[in-house]
Amino acid sequence: MTVVDEIRLLQSLPTPGKAKAIREAAGISQERLAEELGVHRVTLTRWELGERRPRGASRLKYAEILIKIRAELVR
Repeated sequence: MTVVDEIRLLQSLPTPGKAKAIREAAGISQERLAEELGVHRVTLTRWELGERRPRGASRLKYAEILIKIRAELVR
């Protein structure tokens, strides 16, 4: 992945409310998504509430997973 690809991916990270809506529309639990991301469920909860923002590698992975989930939902 190039630097430009990373920037595009990070800019496409949905707002906390939209991220939660994407996860819920796919029927994925917070526990399952947190496990996939390698973070604690409470961390994911804080991201979805807008109390915290993911950073570093977690932010990239979160954005990538949400984009993939959203793409599957529109199929």
